[in-house]
Amino acid sequence: QVQLVESGGGLVQAGGSLRLSCAASGSIFRLNAMGWYRQAPGKQRELVASISSGGSSNYADSVKGRFTISRDNAKNTVYLQMNSLKPEDTAVYYCNLKTYAPIMNYWGKGTLVTVSS
Repeated sequence: QVQLVESGGGLVQAGGSLRLSCAASGSIFRLNAMGWYRQAPGKQRELVASISSGGSSNYADSVKGRFTISRDNAKNTVYLQMNSLKPEDTAVYYCNLKTYAPIMNYWGKGTLVTVSS
């Protein structure tokens, strides 16, 4: 069983920065991908960024150049550095961990990011 706990959300002004953290615990296979999803009120959940255990990453077009995902494998922790925040970034951000053989997905409970204009 895997548990994910997010932290770092809050209220910021447009143009500001936040750093989200997600700590994973439990039985974690070393080959996995971790990522961040977000869901705004009344909208569908979407992928923001993901990173493999080897360090390769990808981003949604809407956050490229502004957000950076990273991970510390020794601590089983993934981070999302968010710069130049915009009001449209306002959402609940969820941490995700995906394992392989078998394919499994685990989710955190989310942390709220609110960006004021």
